[in-house]
Amino acid sequence: MKLLTLLTILIVLTGCTQDKQNALSRKLIEFLDGNYLVTYANGSVTKTWTIKNGKVTTTDKGYYYFWDEKKHYVQTPIENTFIEEF
Repeated sequence: MKLLTLLTILIVLTGCTQDKQNALSRKLIEFLDGNYLVTYANGSVTKTWTIKNGKVTTTDKGYYYFWDEKKHYVQTPIENTFIEEF
């Protein structure tokens, strides 16, 4: 049954345009969104953000990226950042 489902999904995706595939991918990621508490601490500086129904992503550049509650784009270094799911 799992194989049939996977095969069906692959057939549908190969028939879709790149735009449709990206839209489906974004919809899937919406289900993976969660609630996070992100804390940046470096010496005496500590900042905390609450992420509700959002996600925290990273790249090979060494930073976490996310949108805070006020819809501000935030970038913090991985080495000084702690992420907790709540």
